[in-house]
Amino acid sequence: MNRYTLIGIGVVVVAGAILFTVVSRDTNQEVSVNNLVDTSDFDRFASLSLVDYRGNAVSLEEFRGRPLVLNSWAVWCPFCRKELPDFAKLQKEFGDQVVVIAIDRQEPLEKAKSYTDELGISEDMLFLLDRPDSFYKSIGGFSMPETIFVNGNGEIVVHKRGPMELDEMREHVNKILQ
Repeated sequence: MNRYTLIGIGVVVVAGAILFTVVSRDTNQEVSVNNLVDTSDFDRFASLSLVDYRGNAVSLEEFRGRPLVLNSWAVWCPFCRKELPDFAKLQKEFGDQVVVIAIDRQEPLEKAKSYTDELGISEDMLFLLDRPDSFYKSIGGFSMPETIFVNGNGEIVVHKRGPMELDEMREHVNKILQ
């Protein structure tokens, strides 16, 4: 083989290794609060006005001072189908200690509600609709689902990218209750 062929093969091998590394990266990650911009800034999404299943406007500001679990979901997200019932269980387990809010991304009421009705959880926690996708954008979302755990001081304690099991949810709720 000549020198140019060897260089070409080397470039292809290096490019393939880089591509493999990027593609195989685990997007199911927990973002350290140290990596977030302004980790205590509940205000960046507190003023958002979302809509509940009854058509009422709901501002996240109403929940200031309360421990919150804010989950971004959509009916097309396969992980959300498993996770949403677990969030409903989490709300039942922790009761008034925490508010679990599931925020649907850009879907009409009929679609979102029929989905949660099918899962049997529409009345088990607070579901909000976000037609302009403002919440997801405000948290710098890039995966699905994404969940923010906020303590009573308005500090984001955990920003979880990707799905979770119920035990992990409990662990994060216990962090925001401390």
